[in-house]
Amino acid sequence: MQNFVELLKAHGLKSTFQRVQILEAISICGHKDIDEIYNDVVKLHPTISLATVYKNLIIMKDNGVLCEVSVSGKKSKYEIKKEDHLHLICTHCGSIEDFTLEASFDKIVNLQDFELQKKEINLYGICTKCHSQKAS
Repeated sequence: MQNFVELLKAHGLKSTFQRVQILEAISICGHKDIDEIYNDVVKLHPTISLATVYKNLIIMKDNGVLCEVSVSGKKSKYEIKKEDHLHLICTHCGSIEDFTLEASFDKIVNLQDFELQKKEINLYGICTKCHSQKAS
């Protein structure tokens, strides 16, 4: 379990109760959309609003604590920022699976004299679970 208080402080943010709860909700499965996050947090804190959750997601995303993952035709999902990786995103169910990126991307940008600031690759398709359900 990550120390979310230290994570927030390391990114120049106050460690509020709402932010810690949002990070805990996301950490459970790795990728969640705003409704899933809100539903988890509101169970513990019935007075929290969806607007408060959304505002804190944006603040944490803008300060490098979270990453937003676009899911075609569905709501974006959020994850706690970690080492560079790619996403396999199911266009049917919206599930997201992480894979670590290889160093070959660094070679490409070095050859092009390109100043790389971040790596974000999303591959869209049908996951194994949805593929086997379609075949049935």
